[in-house]
Amino acid sequence: MPVVEAAARAGRPLEFVLYWGKGPRTGIAAPDLACLDYLGQLAERVRQVYAPGALFRLIFTDTHASLNGHPAEAADAYFGAIDAAAQARGFASTRLSDVVAFAREIGADTPQEEPTGEILASLIACAAKWYRGEGSTEQGALDYHRMNMVEKRAVAAAFPEAVFVTFNGSEFRDLFPATMPVFYMYSLRRGVGVKPWFMDAQPAAQPAGQPVA
Repeated sequence: MPVVEAAARAGRPLEFVLYWGKGPRTGIAAPDLACLDYLGQLAERVRQVYAPGALFRLIFTDTHASLNGHPAEAADAYFGAIDAAAQARGFASTRLSDVVAFAREIGADTPQEEPTGEILASLIACAAKWYRGEGSTEQGALDYHRMNMVEKRAVAAAFPEAVFVTFNGSEFRDLFPATMPVFYMYSLRRGVGVKPWFMDAQPAAQPAGQPVA
């Protein structure tokens, strides 16, 4: 509520920021567009009751894509296609690497934190599915956690007046910016929590979720 009230007092759009990751696909597909449209529907509902509306900003997780072993050119092509579709819907975007660079410039990147056993176990399980980088899946999970501890502070520093959106569950709260309110939502429609970048081009409807961006 404080974030919403501050936006209303200033007469500015309510800002939402969310991570957008890179999965096995190299190109944009129907699940991506369905997710963008779903976010657009939320923005429209906000606009109907609040004239300044809502601004969605996608943070493309190029750092995670690199860690997971995706070639830079493949990530650039995919994020570029998503960016074009997002801009067509009135969304903004940035790269997570640029957000981290900004945080370092202002001294907002702070010492790392050690993961809890529960978080680490979840990250290792997810790394076993998606990690294709160098070293073991356990090391990949640890590297991912260390990156997130810096990145969540960077996002909070760059977007202090925004709401952080995630398709993850609250069990991953430690990975999200500590000082930002978090809005948990479905990805494509009610009951679907799978991230669109992990879906096949022609996905079967299912309510299962994947925890890592």
